[in-house]
Amino acid sequence: MMDINRTDITFQELYNKAKSIINPRKLSEYAEAGGVGAAILTESKMVYTGVCIDTACSMGLCAEHAAAAAMVTAGENRVVRMIAVNWDGKILPPCGRCREYISQLHKDNINAEVMVKEDVIVTIRELLPYNWQ
Repeated sequence: MMDINRTDITFQELYNKAKSIINPRKLSEYAEAGGVGAAILTESKMVYTGVCIDTACSMGLCAEHAAAAAMVTAGENRVVRMIAVNWDGKILPPCGRCREYISQLHKDNINAEVMVKEDVIVTIRELLPYNWQ
């Protein structure tokens, strides 16, 4: 987490923060972590980060989930912007589970901006066009 007392936090800064925490490594015979990093900017201008955890039995979690968990642990739930970055620097769109998860944490998260590839920014609403909510 980092505190930024500015209102103009860019996707480039979020990208840099997400990329800086990537550290692919084997945790055990059945688990790996750190191949994807995510950064979430909240309404209070805090940035929360997380990495993916992949397990053999599919009970791992995405980097966006880890970043959101850090955000919720700190008492926040309103996402303004988010980005996920692969180990090779490629920007990744959130999977369906992450889109749904983030949308349910706060009613306004449906309007959160997400960079899905270089220079392409959409909202969670655009990623969930037929949202059940």
